[in-house]
Amino acid sequence: MKHILYMDEAGCLGVLPSSTSNVQPVFCLAALIIPQKNLLDITHEFLTLKREFNPNYAQNLNHDLDLILYEIKGSNIRSDIKSSSRNKSRRSIGLIDKTLRILEKYECKLLARGFIKEPGGSFESNSVYTSSVQSICLDYNHFLDSVDSTGIIIADSRKKAQNNKVSHSIFTKKFKQSGDEFPRILEMPVFGHSENHAGLQISDWVVSSLLFPIMSYVYCSEYVNNIHVNPKYKVIKDNFIDRLKGLQYRYKTKDPNTGKDCYKGGITVSDGILKSRSAGIMFKIN
Repeated sequence: MKHILYMDEAGCLGVLPSSTSNVQPVFCLAALIIPQKNLLDITHEFLTLKREFNPNYAQNLNHDLDLILYEIKGSNIRSDIKSSSRNKSRRSIGLIDKTLRILEKYECKLLARGFIKEPGGSFESNSVYTSSVQSICLDYNHFLDSVDSTGIIIADSRKKAQNNKVSHSIFTKKFKQSGDEFPRILEMPVFGHSENHAGLQISDWVVSSLLFPIMSYVYCSEYVNNIHVNPKYKVIKDNFIDRLKGLQYRYKTKDPNTGKDCYKGGITVSDGILKSRSAGIMFKIN
């Protein structure tokens, strides 16, 4: 095994009853592909970063490695960015910046699926989640094939029944009679507790403090008026969208319906509000 994919989510899988309901208007699933050879260095640099931004935690530890147990949630980083405190906002921007430096330094790649909910519309939670995981597995397998590697998936654990559905959806793709769709992925996704995995904690920061607020700002600003859509999220987009774009794993392939060249992978967005908007508008400079 040469690569590990860590997967986490932001937003809920419930419907958005109205444009003013305080339900999260975005659901996003993100996956970080990390070279296994770099996992040791990534973990130690991540712990150093946590210690730098939370020195009070480190004072009460029995061992330096115990710092992994003290999580800084991506949703809290996001909240600090929109805080009225300039110090909190600057601190969180600095934290994201140094996290991205680690990912860039160690050749990590990003895959993500975002869904923008239609106010008053339906949202098929089970199919959204399982189809997203299957799509990410397809892109991950392509990446592994492109670098002649193999790998596994570690996803942030949810409820057992939810984990089972996701795992079984991949099982049916790997062991169907017509052949394995993901031959480079060695096993079904396994589910870890985030306090034990630096990769899951970093994935949480990426999806919760970067992708969720950027998608919320770009796609929902004119159409949803609730606590999860904030104009201050523009600073996240302005500072980091180009770097997220650079982290993507995208590849050219043939469209099975038209036979024309198209791109797959990277960050994709399914827009339930205007339908026609793609992930491309996230990367436009305002």
